[in-house]
Amino acid sequence: MSGLRLGVNIDHVATLRQARYATMPESKNAEPDPLVAARMCEQAGAGGIVAHLRADRRHIQDRDIERLRQNIMTKLNLEMGNTEEIIDIVLRIVPDEVCLVPEKREEITTEGGLDVIANRKTLEPTVKRLQTSGIKVSLFIDPTLEQVDAAAELGVEMVELHTGSLANAFTEKIQKEELEQLRAAARAAAESHLQVNAGHGINYKNIELIHQVPCLTELNIGHSIVSRAVWVGLETAIKEMLAAMKNYPG
Repeated sequence: MSGLRLGVNIDHVATLRQARYATMPESKNAEPDPLVAARMCEQAGAGGIVAHLRADRRHIQDRDIERLRQNIMTKLNLEMGNTEEIIDIVLRIVPDEVCLVPEKREEITTEGGLDVIANRKTLEPTVKRLQTSGIKVSLFIDPTLEQVDAAAELGVEMVELHTGSLANAFTEKIQKEELEQLRAAARAAAESHLQVNAGHGINYKNIELIHQVPCLTELNIGHSIVSRAVWVGLETAIKEMLAAMKNYPG
C-alpha cells in the first residue's frame, strides 16, 4: 500500500443537498448528509475529510463543519478564504488543518492558486493566529518556484499544489509543461521542508500523471469521487481511487 494519503472533499455532497434544501439544511429530511458521507469515506479508507466553508455558503454550512469536527475519526482539513468571519469560525471549531485558498463569489469552484507574494501582508497575521491555536496551515498555490518560496517564508507547514492546469491541459505539449512545473515545485517545496499535497481536477484517468510528481504526501480529491459515486456508490468510488493511488513512487 502506498504512503500517499487520500483526503476526500465532500463539498458536492452538500451541493446536492442544497439544491433542494437550501433554505432548511438542518431539516431532518435534508439529504444527502455530508457527515454520513464523511463517515463512509473514512470506513472505505480515506485518510482525511476536506470541506470548504465559503463566504456565500453555497454548499457546506457552519453546522456541517461543527458536526464534522465532533464526529469524524481521521482529520478535518478546512478550506477557507482569508476573511475575518471565517477566521473567527475556524478559531472556534479548531480543525486539524486549514488550507487557505483564494475565493471569488462568481466562480463555480476555486479557479487558481493563492498569490502568496501579493497577499503576504494579510496572510502573515492569519497564519500566526491559526498556528497559535494549534492548527496546521497549508496554502493552495500555483506550482511556481516563486510561490513555493513565498509560502516557505511565511512558515506554513504545508502547500497544496494546484493541479487544475495539468488536469485541463488540451495538448500534449501543455500537459508536459504543466507536469514539469509541478515536478519542480514539489521538489522545491520538499527541500524547504514543507509537506507537499496536491489537488484540483484530479480524476481516475489523470491520476497516472500525478504519479509522476515527486514528494507528494496527500491528494485532496472531491468532484471526481462524488461523480463516480453516482454510478458505483461512495464506498466503491473511494476504494477505486485508493487503488489508483497505490504504488506511488514518491
